[in-house]
Amino acid sequence: MEENRLVSEGAHNRDIEHESRLRPKDFSEYIGQKRVVENIELMVKSANKRNAAMDHVLLSGPPGLGKTSLAMIIAQELGSELHVVSGPAIEKKGDLAAVLTNLQPKDVLFIDEIHRMHISVEEILYSAMEDFRLDILIGQGASARTMQIDLVPFTLIGATTRSGLLSNPLRDRFMAHLHFEYYSAEDLSIILNNNSHKLHVKLEDKAKLEIASRSRGTPRIANRILRRVRDYALIEEHDQVEFKDVEKAMELLDIDSLGLDSMDRKILTVIKEYYQNGPVGIDALCATLGEDKNTIEEVYEPFLLQEGLLLRTPRGRVLSEKAINHI
Repeated sequence: MEENRLVSEGAHNRDIEHESRLRPKDFSEYIGQKRVVENIELMVKSANKRNAAMDHVLLSGPPGLGKTSLAMIIAQELGSELHVVSGPAIEKKGDLAAVLTNLQPKDVLFIDEIHRMHISVEEILYSAMEDFRLDILIGQGASARTMQIDLVPFTLIGATTRSGLLSNPLRDRFMAHLHFEYYSAEDLSIILNNNSHKLHVKLEDKAKLEIASRSRGTPRIANRILRRVRDYALIEEHDQVEFKDVEKAMELLDIDSLGLDSMDRKILTVIKEYYQNGPVGIDALCATLGEDKNTIEEVYEPFLLQEGLLLRTPRGRVLSEKAINHI
């Protein structure tokens, strides 16, 4: 394949390697979330000057906005190892205790979906975060006793899409609570530009802006669309990804001009046709859609609310005028 094609042979053969490098490598590569990054940079520099573990941080916001990527950068800047676990995967106290006792000084523990940890497991984090100590209850009844295990100083980074579900005792033990906002089309365009170079993809400016406008303010979705339009343009043997390639790829992916996919439109359509534009309670809506409540509330609703397509009222969900006109 000629070098002026969309993807060169070398890039094609190293596709997996390139896609694994789409995450930003340091703070200078991290685009958007300016307030969050400024706070984190300050905390990292302070920890390095004190030669101590960084304070615990809670990162909240919709999925796909870069919480995991930021945790990776934090560990790198601290010169520490990153340990990643998922809240729902920690089923027993012993699972979390094993992770905590294997940490090295100043390591970073990243717990994704921390709001989904069982309360009995969560409770052993209290002393671990405050005093770097594990308090484990051994035995039952009158013979029960508490065993204390000292831990090395570490940094806990919790990530959640629903910070309101965290218990107050756990939330209060984080020294910083930083919220991620949806990205602007301008910031997404910069991310797409950077990642198109990493993927060895030539991206027309108009095409780049169109992808950004349909990415729901989310870098993860923007990168996903970038890969698909790359595939489409490659098969069509275009020298670069053009606006028409984006339009055709979006049609195949069933993503409309506002970035809504088939499930987004189904939610709006069900409220319009079954419930006369609302209000409708979330349980009734989920039953009609045949979808899990957590999926609707954590994955789909935040963007619909952000875009003013869906409104929450004391009586339930209601369609906005914008949504009615769109569907």
